[in-house]
Amino acid sequence: MEHQIALTILLMALVTYVPRAVPLLLLTRFDLPEKVVQWLKFIPVAVLSALLFPSLLMRDGGMDITPVNEFLVAAIPTLLVVWRTRSLFWAIVTGIVAVSLLRFLGF
Repeated sequence: MEHQIALTILLMALVTYVPRAVPLLLLTRFDLPEKVVQWLKFIPVAVLSALLFPSLLMRDGGMDITPVNEFLVAAIPTLLVVWRTRSLFWAIVTGIVAVSLLRFLGF
């Protein structure tokens, strides 16, 4: 049983590592065209949007863009802080404080 656990952990590490290492090893050998580099810069924004927007806009299995959506309301001061400070730390603090305050106020 212990061998199966160790093998499972090893295989999970391999499955996690290989998809990250292979492109790194292959792409360092040659220069990418400028258009491809520009296109690749949009990937983090697209991934973050895909993760963030469902959390902000979906509630109880449907779209909720009303003022009673506490996460959507808390996103407003958070986005303002991000825009002004460009700091991940202050964005997280602002988001936590905003949601906490809205819940405390019974929002």
